Amino acid sequence: MAGLWFDDVEIGMTFETPRRTVTEADVVNFAGVSGDFHTLHTDAQTMRESQFGERIAHGALVLSIVTGLRGRLGIFDDTLVAFAEIRRWRFVRPVLIGDTIRAVNEVVELTPTSKPDRGVMVQHVQVLNQHDVVVQEGEMVALVKREAKV
Repeated sequence: MAGLWFDDVEIGMTFETPRRTVTEADVVNFAGVSGDFHTLHTDAQTMRESQFGERIAHGALVLSIVTGLRGRLGIFDDTLVAFAEIRRWRFVRPVLIGDTIRAVNEVVELTPTSKPDRGVMVQHVQVLNQHDVVVQEGEMVALVKREAKV
């Protein structure tokens, strides 16, 4: 079953992802892949004495998890042409290991392209923790297929 077509989407539509807890394994694996072994993420003793009181997850790790959670929704299965860009992304608050995050996505812009088979969709995305506090936000831009009219 295909996901939503560009023409099915309306400005103001919202989609919420499932929740996922950021784990120790996530942080360790991300540090290994990214090469970012900063004490913010790896040194528990140093971070206990910091303003955060404990280690924090990599901002890009949280963004990566949210991108995966968005994909799991299946809303644009078979209709997503391409993930085009991220705009004005802000890391608002730190995410701690053990925090549970989710994303609320609101369609804020729809623009047909010069190609009649696709359109540009912009979603404002807010990443929230288990306390419903925004920890990251910005816009994600995608190309979505238009349904062929017969």
